[in-house]
Order: sequence, then structure tokens, then C-alpha cells
Amino acid sequence: MNKNGLAVFALLGVTIAWGASFVVMKPAMEMIQVYDFLAIRFTIAAALMILVRPKTVLAFRGATLKYGVLLGLILAVAYITQTIGLTVSTAAITGFITGLYVVLTPLLIWLIFRKRPKSVVAIAVILATVGLGFITIKDASFDLGQLWILAGALAFALHIVGLSRWSQDKDVYALTVIQLGTVGLACWVGATPDGVNLTVEPLVWFAILFTAVFATALAFFVQTWAQSIMDASRVAIILTMEVVFAALTSVLVGQEVLSLQSIIGGALMLVAMLVVEWPRKDRTLDDVVYEPMPH
Repeated sequence: MNKNGLAVFALLGVTIAWGASFVVMKPAMEMIQVYDFLAIRFTIAAALMILVRPKTVLAFRGATLKYGVLLGLILAVAYITQTIGLTVSTAAITGFITGLYVVLTPLLIWLIFRKRPKSVVAIAVILATVGLGFITIKDASFDLGQLWILAGALAFALHIVGLSRWSQDKDVYALTVIQLGTVGLACWVGATPDGVNLTVEPLVWFAILFTAVFATALAFFVQTWAQSIMDASRVAIILTMEVVFAALTSVLVGQEVLSLQSIIGGALMLVAMLVVEWPRKDRTLDDVVYEPMPH
């Protein structure tokens, strides 16, 4: 298997961890403040990565440090605005609007880098968005407060685009640690005004440790590595599988009931991923994904 194929499977592993984390976090978030949870989660993730490889701090310099902090700030905005939106909306609509980064990512690439996506990407984006709607939207309505969630979706898209642009030729491990540390610091700033509540609830700490290790440290390291060799539009489409695995995990643990609507949505999102990832002979993936633009 070549690097691109391995990256696809690795990113699918990330979506499984992120999907499962929604189920793990759901009961825990009723017992801890959002900023406290995020601050502790990202701090533990960054500290754990440093403990595993202490010498990585020597790489905290130059372009790696600059872009790591910038990407971390973008990621912090994404998580914070998404969380604010969650307090004024349903989880279903939050999931749907956040998932719109699949649309925003190729659009940003087109606007910023003048790389126009080919029709195959447009088809995949439409399929993924419709599938996302099938899985998440059930008797829900929209209001102005959900603009916070849209801002989060835009920030997630910016993070995906920036990661593909700036992770190449960088120390991937150090870049990941810097991003996570920056998110942690930003969340500590948000948590400080109301005071930090270090709960002793076992369920909360299980959620913190699970998300810190699997959905943060491992997941963002894999994403950062994968995006050093993959196109951002393809990554965005693959990452929407997070919603599929979240729904599947919810069904397995009894939080949700499997419905025909969810099955159709999951199938559409799987087809969307296959549309852009199906092997093509004698063509590079960049040739498949983008139209040449005049200079």
C-alpha cells in the first residue's frame, strides 16, 4: 500500500475515534463546563505527546512554531465557536452545520489558491452533504444563533486547508504538539473567568482521558501527517465519515435506533468518499481533483 492509501485508512481511523468520542462525551458534558473539559483534554494530549518524545520540544522553532501556533489558534476558534453553537442549538443541527466544512474546504482552496475543483469533487461534496443531512437532521429548525456553528465550520475548513499547506516538510510530531498546546492555552483563558472545576466524577475523567489520547493526541497526529501528503478537499470528504461512525456507535451502545434515514445517509457519504478515492490508472490524484487555472 502506498502512502496515499495508508493515509486514507489512517484518516478513517481518526473518524472512528472522533465518532466514538461524541458518545463518550455526551453524558460527561452534563457534569463539567465546556471550557474546563476542552482545556484539560488538550493539555493532557499535548503533555502526553511530550512525555512520549521529550526531544520534540527542540523542534519548537522557526516555521514549525509559527505555523503550529497559527493552526492551533484556528483550531481553538473552531472548537470554541462550535461549543457556543451547541448551547443554542440541537446536537443534530450542530453536527450538520459543522459538517459543512466539506463544502467550505474546496471553496476556500478555490478562492485562496485559485485551484478550481473538478466535477468529481463537486459530486462528492453534494453526496456527502446530502448524506450528512439524512443522518443528522430530524425535526430540527434553524435560527440566527447557529451562525456560531457556521463560524466553527469555517474555522475547521481553514484548519484543514492550512494543515495541507503548512504541514509539508515540517516536523509533523512537533507541529501537532504545538497545535494542541495552543488550543489548550486558549481554552484555559476561556475557563479562567468562571474558575476551573476539576471534577472527581469517574465518568468525566474517562471521557477526558479517552478524548485526550484517542480523539486528540493520536487523531491530530495522524491528521497532520496525512495532510502533509494529501489534498485538503479529499481530507474534508473523508473526515465527514466521523458522522457515520458517531451514528453507528450511538446505535451500538443503545443511544440511538438504527433507521432507514441513517442507513441512506451513511451510504451516500460512503459513496462520496469512494468517488474521490477510487483508484485511477495513469493519473495523479491532483489531476483528478483540480482543474488547471490560468496564471
